Amino acid sequence: MTIDSVRGAPDTPELADSELVQLLTPEGERVEHPDYPLDVTTDEIRSLYRDLVIVRRIDLGGVALARQGEVGLWASLLGQEAAQIGSGRALNEHDMVFPTYREHGVAWCRDVPPVNLLGLFRGVNHGGWDPAEHGFHLYTIVIGSQTLHATGYAMGVQRDGILGTDKAGAVIAYFGDGATSQGDVNESFVFASVYNAPVVFFCQNNQWAISEPLEKQSRIPLYKRAQGYGFPGVRVDGNDVLACLAVTRKALENARTGQGPTLVEAFTYRMGAHTTTDDPTRYRLKAEEEAWKLKDPIERVKAYLVRNDLADTAFFDEVDAEAKKIADQVRKACLALPDPKPLSMFEHVYAEPHALMTEEQERFAAYLASFEGSQGEEVSS
Repeated sequence: MTIDSVRGAPDTPELADSELVQLLTPEGERVEHPDYPLDVTTDEIRSLYRDLVIVRRIDLGGVALARQGEVGLWASLLGQEAAQIGSGRALNEHDMVFPTYREHGVAWCRDVPPVNLLGLFRGVNHGGWDPAEHGFHLYTIVIGSQTLHATGYAMGVQRDGILGTDKAGAVIAYFGDGATSQGDVNESFVFASVYNAPVVFFCQNNQWAISEPLEKQSRIPLYKRAQGYGFPGVRVDGNDVLACLAVTRKALENARTGQGPTLVEAFTYRMGAHTTTDDPTRYRLKAEEEAWKLKDPIERVKAYLVRNDLADTAFFDEVDAEAKKIADQVRKACLALPDPKPLSMFEHVYAEPHALMTEEQERFAAYLASFEGSQGEEVSS
């Protein structure tokens, strides 16, 4: 008798198939789900395909910039495009997103310029966009902390008294499977449940918390954890952009109408490294990656369009050309980002003057000034 036979076999894609909400099979066949009907036009599907291709191309550009030393690191979304585009296109103008550091696809849906994302990883800004303008909060590096921020924000929305009106906005918090082991995430589940907060917890279960597999995070499917906190959970095929759109749309609508939180587990796979400082070949098998390639989110949409004569070669070539053009523009804009002045790190830290910070700023300015004579150039601002 093996250890796994005693404690239960780990959750696998095969075991999970009966639990997945799926509207588009890996072969590109459209299927229906009784709980998540989705009316989508040909133009909308073609638009979703365009989004998927563009964000993948931008993402690959980020990886290349990291390899070339132009950004410090990059957290790739490769393989998770459908989860992000599907959920991102379910948002309305009043919704607020609380991302991790990998939601480049959701940022695209919220009209955040991709170069602003790269600026953060290049070390020239702390985010570079206005969260209120885009309905998209700043990237969060600390694992799971954004779920508490999201829950608190959602409780504020609730107290504004606009739920159920045409001005109602829900909150969505993104995190990975590894974050579900963090106390912050579990605490946010408690608050969201008890206060019936209008928040959607969107877990991109990409199977690996850096080098730790899912079975070391949980012995049950992650979406079932919601039951213990008193709100619904659902597992969706994270490589199916249509299913992610339908499931997230319903969860957000429930939140906006006062029906409380939902945990969405997007069952997907991280095809690349955790970040460009990681080497996944040290902890997982190549055969696993090859198996997931057959579930590629872009290829299944392409297969659907082709098998139903909804797009021709000219369309796909046009999308590829547009994606390349955008990625090239983003790369050039990233390389052109100016280095910040050293003293700019003290700007926008506090809304009002802060005595201790002012003292630190003056000391640092004096330190920088001590180099000006010997180096022949001004290093302060």
